[in-house]
Amino acid sequence: MRVLFLSYDGMTDPLGSSQVIPYLQGLARHGHQILILSAEKPDRHAALGPEIAKNLASAGIEWRPIRYHKNPPVLSTLFDVSRMFATALLLRRRFAFGIVHARSYVPALAAWALAKILPARFLFDMRGFWADERVDGGLWNLSRLPYRTVYRFFKYMEGRFLTESHAVVSLTHKGLEEMRRWPAASRMAPVEVIPCCVDTARFSVVDPEEKRGLALRLGIAPGDKILVYLGSLGTWYLLDEMLAFLSFVRKENPAWRFLVVTPDDPSRVTSRLNGLPPEAVIVASCRHAEAPLYLSLAHAGLFFIRPAYSKMSSSPTKLGEMLAMGIPVVANAGVGDVDWIFGRWPVGHLLRDFSPEEMARGARALERLHPSPGIRAAALDYFSLEKGVARYQAIYERLGRASENT
Repeated sequence: MRVLFLSYDGMTDPLGSSQVIPYLQGLARHGHQILILSAEKPDRHAALGPEIAKNLASAGIEWRPIRYHKNPPVLSTLFDVSRMFATALLLRRRFAFGIVHARSYVPALAAWALAKILPARFLFDMRGFWADERVDGGLWNLSRLPYRTVYRFFKYMEGRFLTESHAVVSLTHKGLEEMRRWPAASRMAPVEVIPCCVDTARFSVVDPEEKRGLALRLGIAPGDKILVYLGSLGTWYLLDEMLAFLSFVRKENPAWRFLVVTPDDPSRVTSRLNGLPPEAVIVASCRHAEAPLYLSLAHAGLFFIRPAYSKMSSSPTKLGEMLAMGIPVVANAGVGDVDWIFGRWPVGHLLRDFSPEEMARGARALERLHPSPGIRAAALDYFSLEKGVARYQAIYERLGRASENT
């Protein structure tokens, strides 16, 4: 099957490397011909574009990047969508795609329009409640008319995407339950739940010498116990609450240190220690390919996400990555399918809120958590990239058969 994959996240962005390319490489191995049309930030594309292009070409995947524009807000996005649509029409002359696979809402505007005028099946890979995330994250202030107008437009189009696409992918069962209460529920296209998956072959055992060398470079002593956070701090992750939790943890056992592996400015962490000794926190950065090595230093993982309506549709990538390394995780309830996952498998401890009593309870629970093969088995069961690719493969096959019968 020939597939046009549309993404407003760049292949040179961290998300492109971890949550787009591995799936498409797996689908290409199933024999699908894939052409990626993505919006790329100029600086990242200049630095990483040649390497990404080489990797994609080696997998038999064609890549057509277009330039991402940030300003002016809204108008720049509309310009990029228009260019994505026009470029797709030009590509159609030599690449007769039968499926247009849109990752999230912005490229779905182009995919929806393409499916209206071309004999192509539209896969709406929604990746969460995007418009509601913009509001909950404080990026769209609904008291201002321009943002209120844009929000209403995308909520209207959300209904069109769900009912006029040929297949939908939700990251969580919790999100799907909520969508079944929406007005468009009775007319929704078939929905498949596929969480943010992990290449469990890569997030696995690491070289002991490399691990010892990294610990030495980071100043981690043999007796230290490491709590790790991995990824950008962004809009949703609660750094102050995580540092407060560390204070409770160190009251139980002062051997605990917090390794924050992030591309963000280290001062964003070190300026907010609030009484913690500087040596209690280590801030480092790494390429995504190095993430398993950094995670291998940890005795447990930690992340707190601000609960909000839109977060029921979120699947934290870092959860699957930590569990794949066999690391128990301390997280908070009320985010996507996290509650269900922690209830089904003994993979860590969930905080119900951020009260001092709940923090202290979590700190005591942490002392009883240990890395184990059973934790990795849970990741293999639920977050396996192979299983995720197989689910997309089933969708592609179904859409391909439907296309042949029309």
